[in-house]
Amino acid sequence: MRFERELLKGIAPVVVLEILSRGAMYGYELAKAVTQRSGDVLSLGHGTLYPLLYNLEAKGLATASWQETPGQRRRRYYRITGRGSEYLARQKQQWEELRRGVDLALGVGGLAAGTA
Repeated sequence: MRFERELLKGIAPVVVLEILSRGAMYGYELAKAVTQRSGDVLSLGHGTLYPLLYNLEAKGLATASWQETPGQRRRRYYRITGRGSEYLARQKQQWEELRRGVDLALGVGGLAAGTA
């Protein structure tokens, strides 16, 4: 299923920060993790992922550093910052409230919406 660009744009930073909260990753590894952890529902190409990472860095929500591993090329590893962790917690709370409201409005999950 292809999602509307704006919908993905809104949730992608939260998903990326959530994955980075579990440990530092380089770009390609992060893109694979997004796809795997979302059950192949979400996919971030280079044209989406790297601008998103640069934006997270500019806002102080993530940081990056170059690392060299013997036998491999240099890679830029991204990490969530303390500020990023706080932002992530707020966004997850908002996402849960939004999900609950949408579920109610759509009558999903056995929740009965009131009549209008």
